[in-house]
Amino acid sequence: MGLVAVLVLSLIFISHGGRGSSTLISQEDDQEFDRQLQQLNKPYSKTIKTEHGDIYDCVDINKQPSLDHPMLRNHTIQMKPSFIPKGIIRAAPQKLKIHTIGSVLESAQKEQFPFEGFIGGKFWEVVCDEHGIDAKGNYVGDSHLQLERVNVYYNEASGGRYVPRAVLMDLEPGTMDSLRTGPYGEIFRPDNFVFGQNGAGNNWAKGHYTEGAELIDSVLDVVRKEAENCFQICHSLGGGTGSGMGTLLISKIREEYPDRMMMTFSVFPSPKVSDTVVEPYNATLSVHQLVENADECMVLDNEALYDICFRTLKLTNPSFGDLNHLISTTMSGVTCCLRFPGQLNSDLRKLAVNLIPFPRLHFFMVGFAPLTSRGSQQYRNLTIPELTQQMWDAKNMMCAADPRHGRYLTASAMFRGKMSTKEVDEQMINVQNKNSSYFVEWIPNNVKSSVCDIPPTGLSMSSTFMGNSTSIQEMFRRVSEQFTVMFRRKAFLHWYTGEGMDEMEFTEAESNMNDLVSEYQQYQDAVVVEEEDYDEEDAEN
Repeated sequence: MGLVAVLVLSLIFISHGGRGSSTLISQEDDQEFDRQLQQLNKPYSKTIKTEHGDIYDCVDINKQPSLDHPMLRNHTIQMKPSFIPKGIIRAAPQKLKIHTIGSVLESAQKEQFPFEGFIGGKFWEVVCDEHGIDAKGNYVGDSHLQLERVNVYYNEASGGRYVPRAVLMDLEPGTMDSLRTGPYGEIFRPDNFVFGQNGAGNNWAKGHYTEGAELIDSVLDVVRKEAENCFQICHSLGGGTGSGMGTLLISKIREEYPDRMMMTFSVFPSPKVSDTVVEPYNATLSVHQLVENADECMVLDNEALYDICFRTLKLTNPSFGDLNHLISTTMSGVTCCLRFPGQLNSDLRKLAVNLIPFPRLHFFMVGFAPLTSRGSQQYRNLTIPELTQQMWDAKNMMCAADPRHGRYLTASAMFRGKMSTKEVDEQMINVQNKNSSYFVEWIPNNVKSSVCDIPPTGLSMSSTFMGNSTSIQEMFRRVSEQFTVMFRRKAFLHWYTGEGMDEMEFTEAESNMNDLVSEYQQYQDAVVVEEEDYDEEDAEN
């Protein structure tokens, strides 16, 4: 059509009507669809009608399904100099007026995601600190316990340097470049950075079938070098790479290592901190894969993380760095039992035995106490009763589901710091006795606890909670409802079918999600039926 799109800063055009539109929404549905999208926190900012009758809505560049729309492909975009992203100004101040879509996207991503924006990078920063390992990989700690099980997450290289057993991947180079030039960039093995060039454009299908499929063999080659006993994968379910390629990697690892345990830290999307309107699609397609191929999923929900930052930590404008501080702190607590000496959940298989009564129900709510914001100092040491109370509180859960609306099948707690094991056990029993109706009675001894002497950096004591609660269905329902809003109108479906997907995959994923919700509800309602005593006379009759 020869369109040259005119944009201000980070606006792109998404077609939803008129000639050439590929979104399957009738005109009479437009008003209702707009209302539904606004409920997903995606209000339009401007609408333009072309001479051919096509209608385009301008949306933020970071909230779009893909920049590969046929109307935009290979076209340049005009931008006002005063609204150019800072990255482009620094790179080429003399060429401010015309830029390709790719250059704008790359710049916007670099501006939006500094080192602290990567969950994996932040996690390794926290773990290095706890094990006394500096940014160069040298041990500078002061306790033999820091090194006793250091081989779980590190390999010891020549010269006594410790190198993370990590494979870092993305479908575009910008994130990897930021990580390598960040404060801990030199600690990673250079060969373990694997990245593509084109990105996934927040599209699950690109990550799973096209762009990701081209890169997956390179990733698996690196994974084979690092693989020994178990796998831990950290990924987001809202974008295209973490969801699409992340689940592709999980399925490939499952094929190649069927007897190994696999744990994921999966970040579920929320409209409150949304990157793109198609996040419910990406998340639902991912859950479909995680149910079948992962052994244990630690659920980290952006909805809950945002609420913690806003309500508990009183942050007026939470950033991804604030959310990732909470995530990395919780990940540190969950993996503490793997990294330091102890008996409870000392490997992923024991963790599964303690927490998973039914194979499909392996999605855990996690919590942490005390909650702190980045850079804050703890002014008062909490007592063990206070730690326990906060840890079980719904406001401290990293998943937007209220445990009081369901029942715990199993739970596990890890306390860190110098404290009395006897007092910890007493407090845990006290919680169960006071809240017995929130625990299923047909699984005996379903709450475990342990103590690790090494506290997290900056705290004298902390506690981390992992619970298999039927109330997690609330979060799955939320994502499923958002999925249904769009799928029943086939909205944005062409982004996925254009990458080779079949509409039936969406139907199957939706069905699997609904089945999962039904299973949680089934076990929530289950009760113990005592067998009646029959006397001999009744038996004869």
